[in-house]
Amino acid sequence: MTSNESGATYAAAGVDIEAGDRAVELMKQWVKKTNRPEVVGGLGGFAGLFDISALKRYERPLLASATDGVGTKVALAAAMDKHDTIGHDLVGMVVDDLVVCGAEPLFMTDYICVGKVHPERVAQIVKGIAEGCVLAGCALVGGETAEHPGLLGPDEYDVAGAGTGVVEADALLGAHRVRAGDVVIAMAASGLHSNGYSLVRHVLLNQAGWKLDREVAEFGRTLGEELLEPTRIYSLDCLALTRATEVHAFSHVTGGGLAANLARVIPADLHARLDRGTWTPMPVFQTVAEVGRMQTLEIEKTLNMGIGMVAVVPPESVDVVLSVLADRDVEAWLLGDIVERAAEHADGAALYGDYAR
Repeated sequence: MTSNESGATYAAAGVDIEAGDRAVELMKQWVKKTNRPEVVGGLGGFAGLFDISALKRYERPLLASATDGVGTKVALAAAMDKHDTIGHDLVGMVVDDLVVCGAEPLFMTDYICVGKVHPERVAQIVKGIAEGCVLAGCALVGGETAEHPGLLGPDEYDVAGAGTGVVEADALLGAHRVRAGDVVIAMAASGLHSNGYSLVRHVLLNQAGWKLDREVAEFGRTLGEELLEPTRIYSLDCLALTRATEVHAFSHVTGGGLAANLARVIPADLHARLDRGTWTPMPVFQTVAEVGRMQTLEIEKTLNMGIGMVAVVPPESVDVVLSVLADRDVEAWLLGDIVERAAEHADGAALYGDYAR
């Protein structure tokens, strides 16, 4: 090793350790808000600790895990210099995958990769993650903020997260429970959620040349505000349904669209018939379709069209499901049914008819 004072330093390479330490201090207040009784210790350790002794009450606990990001929605957050909701999106993408099998989300960890650590910005991202965890009922037990100069620009970043949940084995939801005659119930999305932003940005920003501060009458706000609308988090709503009545399956509507995601929980010998006439997609979906001159089937393969979560339930559960969701301020409606798969049914689920106007 050399003692030359002009030698290379980590800071000269673009990594600011002091800024990273300050970011950790700023985020602690938000992480603390997510604490559950099972969380052991605090932020700053090498690993997050979670006491699982409570799982002793389960006869056969199954741990569920999921990981995700928010895609190119982060580019819009960076462009608008608004960073306190993108973490909310991240939580929604992870915990609502967990709850599909009936699992209660227990805890999450996050990974934030930045070109340059701006402590206040990182703290805002974590604030959004923490607020999302509170809405999901899970703890944020740790994470990593990595500074990658040269790989990302000074104002660029990406986020990812992983979550763990638990479900009793005999309460596991999925295709094995779905039967012909079951009913499909839709739960309204808050907007685009966190999928399809490469398409939306291509159509509205690149092709049409719209600016993020453009006022759009159909939206009642600017384009940027519409596109940054946080993802709805359904985990506690879904768990409330499983406690109130019989549920056979859930489907989280993310990349691939409504039909493709629902097909993942439909048995090979059954088919889900979904009626477009039961709802009118929000203006943002209609705008992307019209401006991009997109065919209905094409846009449905990418965007959620206003439905973020779907429940498959027996007919006798419908009234309870709709009542519970109404009490929880979740707009929901009968979307379709499950039938025996016939020769003309190439896929596990399909949309039929025209959208309501």
